[in-house]
Amino acid sequence: MAKIYISLGSNIEPAHYIRVAVKELTALLGPLRLSSVFESEAVGFSGDNFLNMVVAAETELSVAELVSQFKQIELRNGRAAHAVKFAPRTLDLDLLLYDNAVITQPVVLPRAEILTNAFVLWPLAELAPALQHPIAGLPYQTLWQNYDKSQQRLWQVDFDWQ
Repeated sequence: MAKIYISLGSNIEPAHYIRVAVKELTALLGPLRLSSVFESEAVGFSGDNFLNMVVAAETELSVAELVSQFKQIELRNGRAAHAVKFAPRTLDLDLLLYDNAVITQPVVLPRAEILTNAFVLWPLAELAPALQHPIAGLPYQTLWQNYDKSQQRLWQVDFDWQ
């Protein structure tokens, strides 16, 4: 079983789509560990704030199978098939880590956004503080402590799962 970490984000009806994503991922992967939910300003474009979180799971699915399943979940939940990178979205699911794999196909892992986006690094550090980044070689807690927090505005929110 591979240990995986997935980032979830939404800025169109975000509370609804975060709830839906957790339900769909639970159906696909079984029990999940959930980070706190964070709100952040849009990065790379002007738009409504995002809700973001990271989930951890174990799976026997391959990276390619996971990426395909995540794309199907996004599409079922209103994401445009050819949406541009920096735009509003109902749901964004990104595989961050697959065990300690360092790969470039079918996606790049570990995902580069781990080191550059607070909305990925903070919830990942919360879920896996002692886990080491397979390239940087530092624990996620240390990476978060060293992160320049003036780069992006991000705050933890109380989230109603009902």
